[in-house]
Amino acid sequence: MTTEHQTLALLLFSVFIAVTLGITTWVSRNRHGSAEEFYAGGRLFSPMENGFAIAGDYMSAASFLGISGLIALFGYDGLLYSVGFLVAWLVVLFLVAELVRNCGRFTLADVVAARMSERPVRIAAGTSSVVVSVLYLVAQMVGAGSLVGLLLADSGRTARTLTVIGVGALMVIYVSFGGMRATTWIQIVKAVLLMGGAVTLTVLVLLRFHGNFDQLLSTAAERSGHGARFLGPGLKYGGDWTARVDFMSLGLALVLGTAGLPHILSRFYTVPTARAARRSVVWAIGLIGGFYLMTIVLGFGAAALLGPEEVKASNASGNTAVPLLAAFLGGGADSTGGAVLFAFVAAIAFATILAVVAGITLASSASVAHDLYASLKRRHARQRSEVAVARVAAVGIGAVAIALGLLAQDLNVAFLVGLAFAVAASANLPVLLYSLFWRGFTTRGAVWSVYGGLFPAVLLVALSPVVSGSPESLFPGVDFQYFPLQNPGIVSIPLGFLAGWLGTVTSAEEPDERRHAETEVRALTGAGAV
Repeated sequence: MTTEHQTLALLLFSVFIAVTLGITTWVSRNRHGSAEEFYAGGRLFSPMENGFAIAGDYMSAASFLGISGLIALFGYDGLLYSVGFLVAWLVVLFLVAELVRNCGRFTLADVVAARMSERPVRIAAGTSSVVVSVLYLVAQMVGAGSLVGLLLADSGRTARTLTVIGVGALMVIYVSFGGMRATTWIQIVKAVLLMGGAVTLTVLVLLRFHGNFDQLLSTAAERSGHGARFLGPGLKYGGDWTARVDFMSLGLALVLGTAGLPHILSRFYTVPTARAARRSVVWAIGLIGGFYLMTIVLGFGAAALLGPEEVKASNASGNTAVPLLAAFLGGGADSTGGAVLFAFVAAIAFATILAVVAGITLASSASVAHDLYASLKRRHARQRSEVAVARVAAVGIGAVAIALGLLAQDLNVAFLVGLAFAVAASANLPVLLYSLFWRGFTTRGAVWSVYGGLFPAVLLVALSPVVSGSPESLFPGVDFQYFPLQNPGIVSIPLGFLAGWLGTVTSAEEPDERRHAETEVRALTGAGAV
């Protein structure tokens, strides 16, 4: 790409950053500093606005960059991410959206602690939420680094490293000064831009094949080098039993993980009622469903028009397939049309990353302040001091995410998000479902459920091929790989449910029937909800 075209792309980057910083500045001038304003935006958003914000929060770099790249490289097997991410919203809609809105105030721990001993439950749930958020943030950092590295034609890691640090700094600014209100509007703007960009590219790909989707698939299979195998299961997750079990593990994590993501659950508190929360999810499902259908076209389009080898040459994990496809569709990277379309798509992808990291950072800093800090100093803490702690926590979480993002620069972003989903499904989902639906659930069961899913999930990832033992690992020079699967969900998710059951049945604590009845009525009717 020529210097003039790089300048154009950087200019679009700068425009979006300036707009989002303007939103943050405007909102910060109109805030009154309360916890409800900072964590939930005053609960003033409509279902449509919140639905767009949820879609903006959920359609991350993993969706736009990672999934399309995996489909371009592995065909059918890459579709699992699109299907899993979308089906997961049915679990959210039917099981948790309304109940979470009625039972909590700001975080997952509010729901669980409603009828338990508050302090141990908040510490456990807060810790789990921070771990999940940091893992999710790492994927966004990697996506940002890959994108800007491609833009600057940087063969080393300098541009990617500086980008990861820059994104971390921006997310701290968004959260610290704007809170939930600014974050929500950034996500709405980003969702509109992302849908517009995806529709544009999808139409251009289909026009190349005269609207014939069969021709698109056959061309993709032909250029893949794998023939018909490219359109069938098994290219990535076929072969031995390890790959097949890994496939099932990943599917389980994707379908169940969304209902345990802290930054998704926190969005239900930004609307005034449980009915509005449910309607928000319906809006989100429509937007997200349409988007994931388009990622299928984009992934196979990249395989058909570019070929997997060209995608791999730019980024071995496929993270840059969509920007490369945009440049090709515009007439090539050396043409003005190609540069304009590439710059447009790159700016949208960067906007996607900034919006998602803002939402995740806000949710995790809320867990630190509202759950961890406030549970230790509840008698003396005021709302304003809690908000101040959340702002400081955003800085610390940003620093950790930057450090891990620099380590994981060569991994696919959709794959990294799959790990975050596995931890969320293992640690957060069991305790949430038990708290909402099991009358006899106890404090010990809640604490054991969180830690019984969290520790095995993190430990199994640390002992998996993701971290060591292969050329694609975080530490390829060492080998302490003892767990053969790349995604731990098939083991750690059942362990989370089992630990919660075991902790409850071995507990001497008698369930508080009165508090459970109050929670049940509140969850189902909204009576007494904030």
